[in-house]
Amino acid sequence: MMNGSTGQRSGGRGRVRAASLALGLLAGALTATAVGAPPAAALTPPVAITADDLTTWQTNGIVWSMAAGDGVVYAGGTFSTLRPPAAAPGSDEQPAVNFAAFDTATGAPTDCSLSFTVSSGTATVRALALSPDGGTLYAGGRFGAVNGIGVSNIAAIDTDTCTPRNDFKISVSATVRALAVTDDTVYLGGDFTSVGGQTRNSFAAVTTGASLLPFTADADEVARAVEVTPDGRHVLLGGDFFRINGTTTHALAVVDATTGQLVKSYPGFIHNNSTVQDITTDATGFYTGNEGTGGGVFDGRIALNLSDFEQRWRDTCLGATQAVAVHSGVLYSGSHAHDCASMGAFPDQPRKHLLAQSVSDPKLLPWFPDTNDGIGEPVGPRVLTTVSGGGRDYLWVGGEFTTVNGKRQQGLTRFADGPDTGEPWVPNVSLSTLTPGRIEVNWQTSFDTDDGELTYRIYKDGSSTPVHTTTAYSVFWDRPQLTWTDTDVAPGETHSYRITASDGPNTSAKSPAQSATVASSTEAYPARVRSDGASLYWRYDEGASTFAHDSSGNLNNGFLRGGPAYRQTPAAVAGPSTAIGFNGSDEYAFSNRLHAAPSRFSVETWIRTTTTRGGKIIGFGNHTQQNSTRHDKHVYMRNDGRLVFGVQSGGARTVTTSGAYNDGQWHHVVATQGPLGQGMTLYVDGQARASNILVSGSDNQPGYWRVGGDNLSGWPTRPASNFFEGQIDETAVYPTTLSASQVSAHYALRNG
Repeated sequence: MMNGSTGQRSGGRGRVRAASLALGLLAGALTATAVGAPPAAALTPPVAITADDLTTWQTNGIVWSMAAGDGVVYAGGTFSTLRPPAAAPGSDEQPAVNFAAFDTATGAPTDCSLSFTVSSGTATVRALALSPDGGTLYAGGRFGAVNGIGVSNIAAIDTDTCTPRNDFKISVSATVRALAVTDDTVYLGGDFTSVGGQTRNSFAAVTTGASLLPFTADADEVARAVEVTPDGRHVLLGGDFFRINGTTTHALAVVDATTGQLVKSYPGFIHNNSTVQDITTDATGFYTGNEGTGGGVFDGRIALNLSDFEQRWRDTCLGATQAVAVHSGVLYSGSHAHDCASMGAFPDQPRKHLLAQSVSDPKLLPWFPDTNDGIGEPVGPRVLTTVSGGGRDYLWVGGEFTTVNGKRQQGLTRFADGPDTGEPWVPNVSLSTLTPGRIEVNWQTSFDTDDGELTYRIYKDGSSTPVHTTTAYSVFWDRPQLTWTDTDVAPGETHSYRITASDGPNTSAKSPAQSATVASSTEAYPARVRSDGASLYWRYDEGASTFAHDSSGNLNNGFLRGGPAYRQTPAAVAGPSTAIGFNGSDEYAFSNRLHAAPSRFSVETWIRTTTTRGGKIIGFGNHTQQNSTRHDKHVYMRNDGRLVFGVQSGGARTVTTSGAYNDGQWHHVVATQGPLGQGMTLYVDGQARASNILVSGSDNQPGYWRVGGDNLSGWPTRPASNFFEGQIDETAVYPTTLSASQVSAHYALRNG
């Protein structure tokens, strides 16, 4: 995976990088506020790089290493050609044998062309590092010649002439995966066991004239990262090792820059199945990117202080980190993060490959450009480097990916400090008229790839002047509901509303117009649900989009996934509301918020179906984008149409109706759990149909409410389908145990 080197250039940022091979595989939510505030800015500080990818030439293979300086980005890896931005593989290609140089500001190749080859097997360039004066580019990897001139896995290139230096030659017995350079020393790490004919296990140091130095930091496993501290006194080592010079220290170590003697060891600090793939530094700290092997093994980033080499923070996202780079107080990382729930962020879901965090706080920042996994292992990004050029700051990314932000782009991409050109998503809007003489305008907050704080403007009846403006924070996994109530209306009037989202310079299109007629009287059924204390209440009146707005007053909205059938009629209860239809295979809804497990609860919904495959109707699970691995507090239908209410309490505990309810009619379903003596009760159509007063506990882990489908593995009389095929309406969740009289009253109000 990745490794790094840093050198300070006079008058410049001097950030240079190197990279190496990977052996293994790699994953409270951020909250929103809806308050009046100044308009949003283009980027949410401290993020200073946009998520908008710039046109960049591509490779036909993997970019493993980069170094940057004087307006040039050097890239090494395993590839044979370059092609223009957006060009398809095999078209408009030009030769580039495992190496290329690019203009920092344009992304186009320069005239510096080098060919790294080997007599047998596959040549590859796994590490690049510039000398502090920028005059020499050092390259490491597996190769035996540069432009036909014999070398042994390491070479020095004169950057003025783009030619190999004949005065730098030393034999390295195996692949070099990491490089770091000072004014007089080149540090290297990799697979080797000898350098210059003398024993050096995985780490070594040579002069800039290629003479082996006494520096000895022998490791018992592969080296992947080498970084010199800014003061030049110490060298930071990363890799797979368990010992340095015979002393126990796994994956990370600090050694003396002259002798290699161990200064700081880290026994037990990093899991035995986790390795350090990359290290980078800034003025006060150093940062590691880790890869774990096995479920739940540490895959994230660690921030440590240079003052005492102790930990500042550690994140616990799952999905191995391959590369790290610092710019303006932000740690950017390349990984395939898929589960950051332990960080209060997104639960297990499709991979995200680029993340940002403050160097002083592991909380994920609102910066989410993305690549795909690509080719090779595949894990997406393999190397990052920051560089200035043409008056701008850039973040370059190399790796295995073949798309960037959903567009075709292979091997390389880059981002800059501006301009920000990406618009936020168009808001999803839903109107509610539950209270006479007013219209509630509800919307799902939007998403912008590089700004969490967005400004929303509401436009009424086609006006070009907003009637309300507010700001709120959102990220892709947490898009809270916002609500504004229009009281400047009268019963019987019909009004329409549209909303925009803005990050400052970029404003979304207006949402499609939504219209509602002001009610003159209160609807009985929803009024009773709200008065009985529902904490979540979805009525499914949206005409499209991913938004299930919450009518409980708690802003507890949901996501609709898979494109269900909207505005199904007739609905379950009298009035203008509609139902929603799920297909029984991949359509469902889930709550935006992660909820603490309730100790007492009631779930209520209406169903209509003729399915003979069963499926989950409502439940509580730990995932949103895939089937949950922890799941209970649910009601599901068996293949024969009977209903089951189940919780986990020392095993799966269920109660089941004696009758079937897949007759194509609307049925009112309520499941409650209370203390011992109340226990579990399952009501259908206002009557208790099954109960167990002795079961008062359930799984105590947090989760998301899900409607229409989730995992049913391990549950009694599991149906053929995890997902429910049919219509669902008027879903509510309560933090209390509804009484039999309350349930009966709800059912009685179905006709108004």
